[in-house]
Amino acid sequence: MKMAGLYIHIPFCRSRCIYCGFYSTTGLELRQRYVEAVCKEISMVCKDTPIRTIYLGGGTPSQLTIPQLQQILNAAYIYNKVETDAEITIECNPDDVTKDFVEGLSQLPFNRVSMGAQTFCDKRLGFIQRRHNSSQVFGAVERLRDTGIRNISIDLMYGFPGETISEWEKDINDALSLEVEHLSAYCLMIEEGTPLYELRMKSDELRRSLPDEELERQMYELLIDRLTSAGYEHYEISNFAKPGFRSRHNSSYWDGTPYIGIGAAAHSYDIRSRIWNVADIKQYMEGIEKGNRIFEEELIDENTHYNDTVTVALRTQEGICLDDLSERHRDYCLKNARRFIADGLLHTNGHQLALTRQGLFVSDMIMSELVWVD
Repeated sequence: MKMAGLYIHIPFCRSRCIYCGFYSTTGLELRQRYVEAVCKEISMVCKDTPIRTIYLGGGTPSQLTIPQLQQILNAAYIYNKVETDAEITIECNPDDVTKDFVEGLSQLPFNRVSMGAQTFCDKRLGFIQRRHNSSQVFGAVERLRDTGIRNISIDLMYGFPGETISEWEKDINDALSLEVEHLSAYCLMIEEGTPLYELRMKSDELRRSLPDEELERQMYELLIDRLTSAGYEHYEISNFAKPGFRSRHNSSYWDGTPYIGIGAAAHSYDIRSRIWNVADIKQYMEGIEKGNRIFEEELIDENTHYNDTVTVALRTQEGICLDDLSERHRDYCLKNARRFIADGLLHTNGHQLALTRQGLFVSDMIMSELVWVD
């Protein structure tokens, strides 16, 4: 079976951001042992598999050394058939993108870099405990360009406590001035178990300063208007790309193509099942070292596969391909979609079912109404 891509989770962070709910660790002394475990897992899982994208995410992959990154990529290429024009992405923190790091990166097959800028307001960067400042984002992009990277993505966040529309517009303007090929933007989420969640629970002032739904909607609309006017394609709810620069790796998640996940807490999907590795770096390494992957598995039946299609495909500009659904699921989907089509929240040409711009703002509600309920 053709796999869309290889995701490799690098959980190391020099420090944790207060909003982050992804699995990570500050135990940098474990890096080399972890890299060796990742390479061994690749040898165990990948058997000459065709691969069109490789994505190193985290965590902070730029916390690895250049030799460690080389070691991982060597294993990826040895045990897979990596396409010659594969998209190969590394996530980086702006302050890690030094001259020496970029020079080392240029000797590796990475051709896409994704950076978490988050905001260009240094005060807000300090609040969420990011390590970089806004000037380092500009410097990082310049160094990457000088080294020949022609596919750069940045992440932005909005909906900070006390943030105004004009402050968000400045962030958008700063992002546009970088002329990057891809931009992802997310409203600040306060997830249970994060330091930010605990801070909100303790602080009445913080709770009062969080934006309401109307302000969040206005910020999202401004984002869409400004980026589409600047020539970016709004191809997924939170993602914008210049023509020809959609994230090929992330697009494979949204169109339901299989992928392999390597590393602690990494997920894999092959249409028939979903697998996720143990979210504990020491258990992960000890298991791999003994030749035993520690993971959980969920078998995917027809109804679950339909629900997966609804919750990922509907996020995209193209939406759900109705022709790919079974007759039973197609009829169910269109029956439940009827009122949203009438209200102008969904549109269909008979073959595709997609969100309208108005539907983007209530996408979660629409998806919950379209999923199959036994």
